[in-house]
Amino acid sequence: MIQYTLRSEARRSLLKALATSSGLLLTGQASLSWAQNASTRFWRLGVVPQLTPLETTQRWAPVVQEINQAGVPCELAVFPSIALFETAFLRGEVDFGFMNPYHMVMARRTHRYEPLLRDRRPLEGVLLVKEDSPIDRLEQLGGARISFPSPNAFAASLYIRSVLERQFKVAFQAHYASTHRNALRQVLAGDSAAAGVVKTTLEQEHLEVRNQLRVIYTTPALAPHPLAAHPRVPLAVRTALIETLVNMAQKPATQPLMAGIQMPNPVRADYIAEYAPLERLDIEKFIVTE
Repeated sequence: MIQYTLRSEARRSLLKALATSSGLLLTGQASLSWAQNASTRFWRLGVVPQLTPLETTQRWAPVVQEINQAGVPCELAVFPSIALFETAFLRGEVDFGFMNPYHMVMARRTHRYEPLLRDRRPLEGVLLVKEDSPIDRLEQLGGARISFPSPNAFAASLYIRSVLERQFKVAFQAHYASTHRNALRQVLAGDSAAAGVVKTTLEQEHLEVRNQLRVIYTTPALAPHPLAAHPRVPLAVRTALIETLVNMAQKPATQPLMAGIQMPNPVRADYIAEYAPLERLDIEKFIVTE
């Protein structure tokens, strides 16, 4: 079991905010689950933590509640860092996982996870600096500290680090901030010269935050984060989950919930066509395993 720890004040706020939401599993001390009936199998849905645990929960708990009400018994697993999320799916501990594209490659290799849905919009990573920074080219980042969410965040870290090193021959100090939001805050605080995040996460920031930042590099369009299933999940359960989420995206009442989890326009995902090509990027040397 992955250990999840929150400071007491944050834990109280989280539990209070979600007191009426069902389907939440915070591994460790702060644990809520509606698996009351031992004869019922509750499928564990893990989410890559691009935002803080509280924000991740606020966005995903209502979606998981809708999934449960549609007849698919499911619980949400929230992780405090991307590294711990990786550990969970690499051990096969989540039944469903919302993961970055290269996580999909890793999950396929280790446990034959299968992508089910992705958003229609492609994924783009961006490298940002403070608005008033003199840096406007990647070459100027030589020797600088750059914040990333985690070593294996795909568009926000793996891809950008490979471009800096291979294409621009830039030597830099990588700092891993656990979440996209933390990486941005380190730039704003002056602790790092730049930060890598994904564009959709940046767009979820408040306008006053975005106005203090400037993009100096954007990756090519890439296959976006998929929702994937472990092969132990029966086909009927996978199909029901797919139908539930697609229906949610089509209903005005639940469309905002799907937008909140970065899947406003879900379409069926295909590993061979959309994620297998990532195996040929030759970025294995940038993968960090724990």
